[in-house]
Amino acid sequence: MNITLRQIKYFVSTAESGSLSTAAKSLNISQSAITTAIQGLERDIGYKLLIRSKSGVDLTDEGRLFLYNAYNIIRTYDEAINTVHVQKPLHGTVSIAATYTIMGYFLPVHLKQFSRIYPHIKLELFENQRSIIETGLLSGKYDIGIVINDNLTCPDIVSETLLRSERRIWLPSGHPLLEKEILSLNDIVSEPFIILDVDEAWETAKRYWNTASTMPDVILHTHSIEAVRSMVANDMGITILSDMVYRPWSLEGKRIETRALSKSEVFPMSIGLAWRNNVEFTPAMQAFINYFRKIFMCSPGYQNRNVDHFI
Repeated sequence: MNITLRQIKYFVSTAESGSLSTAAKSLNISQSAITTAIQGLERDIGYKLLIRSKSGVDLTDEGRLFLYNAYNIIRTYDEAINTVHVQKPLHGTVSIAATYTIMGYFLPVHLKQFSRIYPHIKLELFENQRSIIETGLLSGKYDIGIVINDNLTCPDIVSETLLRSERRIWLPSGHPLLEKEILSLNDIVSEPFIILDVDEAWETAKRYWNTASTMPDVILHTHSIEAVRSMVANDMGITILSDMVYRPWSLEGKRIETRALSKSEVFPMSIGLAWRNNVEFTPAMQAFINYFRKIFMCSPGYQNRNVDHFI
């Protein structure tokens, strides 16, 4: 096995963009070069990472798990060659507020890595709802928020999108809808539907259901992701959630499958940093922001923008 960093970077770019041609343009290389690299990667590891179709590419279950590890590989490499050693180590405190989903499924690995690089910077952590985080940023209680950017509402909050996590349909193993690779909201409107009611997920869901001029047959609202997994795995209903919280097995050990939705109907979940407009960054705050920029700024999904431009 002779996997190269180039193959991994080509795979990450393709997975994030959902298109071989888009990835080729962003990397300024030919599409055939990316195709050859990913095919070689799949051959070396022994399983398919991508499903190819006329509309682009989609990740297999193995591909989603490999993508998570690929981020870790690239991050470790970047840290090894780019970490700047200064004469005086940075000191300070950064108060960080994150929503439930971010705190549970995105942030811990980064907190560990940041603290290893900057051992003298103290991180104060808070988990709260988006509205409370916005208020805390404006008042100065929190220095930086890590949130689902699409939910932000205050024009005095600046945000940077770091990562976009595709939303997909979760289905029990053996469900008839698994026969199709890509589904529409109309395909699932009559299915019993389960809502994970955290981080304003239902408010977000209603936006794309309203666009489709229909609503699902909701049988349960729950704050428990494990309840959602078990309900889906036991064929009690289906749901739509992002890849960030997907795991292929329920607590009972039953399989959960996914299928892609039309990209024109359901948009990805955007995860990013947020702070008060015109705030003066301390060196510790700047180090925290720069850590994430180094990891994600080369991603096709990376953006720096004020939220009032896209609400």
